[in-house]
Amino acid sequence: MPLLSLDSVSIRYQGPPLLEDVDCIIEAKQRIGLLGRNGAGKSTLFRLLTGQTHPDHGNIAVAGDAQIALLPQAVPDEFEGSVQAIVASGIQELPGQNLDDWEKDHLVEKILSRMELEPGAEVHSMSAGMKRRVLLARALVQSPDLLLLDEPTNHLDIEAITWLEDFLARYDQGFIFITHDRKFLRKLADRILEIDRGRLFDWSCNYDTFLKRKEEQIAAQEKQDKLFDKKLAEEEVWIRQGIKARRTRNEGRVRALKELRRIRSERPNKTGTSNLQIQEGARSGNLVLRAEQLHFHFESETERGGPEILGGFGCTIMRGDKIGIIGPNGVGKTTLLRVLLGKLEPKRGKIKLGANLELAYFDQLRGQLDPEKTIEEEVADGYQTIQINGNSKHVLGYLQDFLFSPERARTKIRFLSGGETNRILLAKLFAKPANVIVLDEPTNDLDAETLELLEARLVDFQGTVLTVSHDREFLNNIATSCFVFEPQQDGSAQVREYVGGYDDWLRQRPQSSPTRSTNQGEKNAQAKQKLNNDSIQGMDKKPRKLTFKETKELDELPGKIESHEVSIAQVHQEMADPEFYKQDASSIATKQEALKQLEAELAEFYTRWEELESLQ
Repeated sequence: MPLLSLDSVSIRYQGPPLLEDVDCIIEAKQRIGLLGRNGAGKSTLFRLLTGQTHPDHGNIAVAGDAQIALLPQAVPDEFEGSVQAIVASGIQELPGQNLDDWEKDHLVEKILSRMELEPGAEVHSMSAGMKRRVLLARALVQSPDLLLLDEPTNHLDIEAITWLEDFLARYDQGFIFITHDRKFLRKLADRILEIDRGRLFDWSCNYDTFLKRKEEQIAAQEKQDKLFDKKLAEEEVWIRQGIKARRTRNEGRVRALKELRRIRSERPNKTGTSNLQIQEGARSGNLVLRAEQLHFHFESETERGGPEILGGFGCTIMRGDKIGIIGPNGVGKTTLLRVLLGKLEPKRGKIKLGANLELAYFDQLRGQLDPEKTIEEEVADGYQTIQINGNSKHVLGYLQDFLFSPERARTKIRFLSGGETNRILLAKLFAKPANVIVLDEPTNDLDAETLELLEARLVDFQGTVLTVSHDREFLNNIATSCFVFEPQQDGSAQVREYVGGYDDWLRQRPQSSPTRSTNQGEKNAQAKQKLNNDSIQGMDKKPRKLTFKETKELDELPGKIESHEVSIAQVHQEMADPEFYKQDASSIATKQEALKQLEAELAEFYTRWEELESLQ
């Protein structure tokens, strides 16, 4: 019996329906990534599942006494009190529960221990990541059969994100999550649901497979639409040829044309794609910035207390560098940017700026925007046109490149969603030429398509980029080097530079250096690496030869690898066929499990091949 089912569910507010005649079945213990553009209806679906909102039509059925808990996207304003009291309040929200006080206390103590939370700590003084952890504990104390997570990684630092990843990877119940973090999706989702123009698509696969199938579906749909439109155009020409088109023997053709027109009128319009362009300013000098022995701290306790933020930091930034800045929340990443840009004066050290710099700055706090202005007024500064790469363009046309219709462009900024606000910042940022772009947390709330387009534009940008981000995929894709705040034994943080993106930093950082990450997977990998290193050091330095059995195994491995690759390709081809998903759920699950097994065996073959090759 399914845990939850939706039957012909529809809901709309203003404009087109967010969900229209949606059907879906969710089984127990599934890990589902819910995708869709900003405003597509993802959070609305969560409210429907928790009963906070009711559908206009259709039914939502929950099996028996199954519990559903929600981790909201934003931390509530009234979120105050001790950790224990807030987590215990989750038990009070359970309908029909008659637990004794000792049973409630036991549940709370159990979840606090599991979540590594201090019962007496006051929540108001915690970081954003720890507040999210308390909210998650309040949801989990209800022992839900299905956990709903709305943008769980938003505004979290990498430490908090990796902790959450590891926790959910070990969580023994089902969950559905909305996120823009592609690395998070890849690690956790084994099923993808997508909301697109009122419809809910069930892809029944992981994120990488979804991307391939989605691309194939779009290409096939475009081909089908072109053939349909060609047929319709030919019939429209025929009907206009004159009286012969209305003879009795052609009445069937006329009726067929009317049907073609009806089908075309009901075809959902393709959702637009952002077309953001970066205006490149005049070429800067080869040297953009050189910093030597920078020291900085806030003198006023009301601004910031604690140890020195920058202690002897130095760097050289050249034209074309793409710098990612990594570190926990509150460690001083934005402060580092402000010092390097000359907005804050260092206590010691010196900074040399290059020649002919044109700066564009993206502020994570959105302080550059006036909430009482409309989008049109804010981006164009009261003018009707904008100069884009030497050409004049009307502001409404420019905003359409950022997915704002003329009607939406006249909306005040205070009424917009987080994703829309970030798109306005990007529109305003790129409306002026620049050769140095500074981005402070640009990825929060952006949908995947806009995020990927931003990445592509930044990679092609000939100037210099400095960005603060907790999005690991974003850093991997654009960063040529990273400045990383690494915690020290005394509680301070030292900034070190590493070549490459986030994954490159993980490979290069000293294994012995202290780290605040709680990702168990990384800890296990480090322990395994240390064990391997210790074992290698204890071995005789003279390499041993392959045994007869190992030599035979090495000879057989290429054939096994080729056979598995052919089998995997055949399964992928079979699953790419839309008819595949018309089978019953058990048949689909069996095929997916077989694919996972083949891929795991192939990975083992490659690993073993490398091991044996190294001994030759």
